[in-house]
Amino acid sequence: MKIKELPPSERPYEKLETYGAENLSNAELLAIIIKTGTKEQSSVLIAQKILNLRENTNKDNLRFLQDISLEEFMQIKGIGKVKAIQLRAICELTKRISRPINNQKKVIKSPEDIAEILIPELRYEKREIAKVVILNSKNVVLRIVNISLGGANFACIEPKDVLAEAIKMQAPKIILVHNHPSGDTTPSKGDYGVTDRVFEAAELMGVKLLDHIIIGDGTYRSLLQKK
Repeated sequence: MKIKELPPSERPYEKLETYGAENLSNAELLAIIIKTGTKEQSSVLIAQKILNLRENTNKDNLRFLQDISLEEFMQIKGIGKVKAIQLRAICELTKRISRPINNQKKVIKSPEDIAEILIPELRYEKREIAKVVILNSKNVVLRIVNISLGGANFACIEPKDVLAEAIKMQAPKIILVHNHPSGDTTPSKGDYGVTDRVFEAAELMGVKLLDHIIIGDGTYRSLLQKK
């Protein structure tokens, strides 16, 4: 059934206007972005096919949409290049909206504070990314710097890269952060090894490594919290 054949109260546009966006299904919200269907299928049906692109036990979890490429979107009949680009743009906007508005002057008191800043950005990444959070003597965030972009299972983290910006800024403290694209924050032997090497190198340079935090899918793990 085409959208215009539905009762007005069941059409996504009218339904959002009347009842609010929170009362629409995932398929209906996507249908509004898609706008039009084809002769054979409505925009809601096309949206449902998008939601079925990945096996997903939790149907309310839309994280997988971040990983859908333009080419995959365009494999669905009714999704051309323009609609595929619009969908990718929406996914990127959602990721950016979830980031904290301002991390400057943020005081870090616990690993949770770092997780609050970086989980929204790193939980959706398909590759391991390593960052260093540079702090002043009062644990106020001065800068957050990308230091390594790796593959799906690793990021090459060298102590000299971790320390370079902090030394340049004459900052006394740093926190090392990287993500696990799998969502599992269990540290590897390599994670512990990197932590030890950075800790030792930082001490030699007069910089204190406060922590090494692994970011997962909405979770985090501190490697130094108990030390």
